[in-house]
Amino acid sequence: MPARRDTPSIDLSAEPLSRLPGVGPRVAEKLAARGLQTMQDLWLHLPLRYEDRTAITPIRLLQPGVPAQVEGRVEAVERGFRYRPVLRVAVGDASTGSLVLRFFHFRASQVTQFAVGARIRCYGTPKPGQHGLEIVHPSYRIMGDDDDAALGDALDPVYPAIEGLGPASIRKLVGQALERLPDNARLELLPATLLDGLGLPSLREALLTMHRPPRDADVAALALGTHPAQRRLALEELLAHHLSLRRQRLALQRHGAPALKGKGRLVKALLKALPFTLTGAQQRVFAQIRDDIAKPSPMLRLVQGDVGTGMLASMGVHRRPFRCRRAPIGYQSLKERGRGLP
Repeated sequence: MPARRDTPSIDLSAEPLSRLPGVGPRVAEKLAARGLQTMQDLWLHLPLRYEDRTAITPIRLLQPGVPAQVEGRVEAVERGFRYRPVLRVAVGDASTGSLVLRFFHFRASQVTQFAVGARIRCYGTPKPGQHGLEIVHPSYRIMGDDDDAALGDALDPVYPAIEGLGPASIRKLVGQALERLPDNARLELLPATLLDGLGLPSLREALLTMHRPPRDADVAALALGTHPAQRRLALEELLAHHLSLRRQRLALQRHGAPALKGKGRLVKALLKALPFTLTGAQQRVFAQIRDDIAKPSPMLRLVQGDVGTGMLASMGVHRRPFRCRRAPIGYQSLKERGRGLP
């Protein structure tokens, strides 16, 4: 017999985000406005896309429309005000290529940062411009000559925006929440044999992959939503949805309902008045409804089919009050056929 556990387990998924460092009342309010209140909410706050900052692309090899990260030195700075304020920064690297960084919204402190000769690393999508390729409003970092030039070993996630919080703050909060992600034994509910048969990872592995894809991840599959990690989370969501419906169904069935067991006299009279014979499917539906209303619990059945007099006849022979959605087609005809019945 297994030993009894006297210490209750803590559900980390329901832990409030206020437990995270840096999440005070104001930040918690901004997160709650986005529907983020617990650790689980942040675990499932999945990225919209990813940026590959694991490599440096020589400027000469940049391709229009292909996001890339480059590193070089500031060669020239131009500030103009002809039609609107604009800041242009020319960057060159060892490949003898040149790239223009264009800013329409900037502060004076930014202009000071872009000193000629300064080392800069930036990321963005190059597009053809007046003087060759340019990146509009890239993300960038001014680096010192002695700064660590190490690259990341995972793709950078880009999360849905949260009003009042910057992208870096959102990434930091998600990272802190992932540090509290339980191990497989506590988090996983599905048997390993099922996941292996479907070729899917564990829930923990799927979440970590979605938030921190390795540099060799299948980016195309992630963009299409067909990556095994995404399929695993989709299975989790569908399973949770069906379990929720099942729980609701069981709760409704606990409510009592009057059991109706008639002798079938009115049924025979109505069927005799119809100018046709019910099909086999209609007879089967009628028998199922008759069995349902004879039970002391609510009937939870969806009748689906082409709406006509036959379908309404299968449903209309019962006088038990139950809710149903049906089109009025054929109802008037059925009413006429049943005229005169007690």
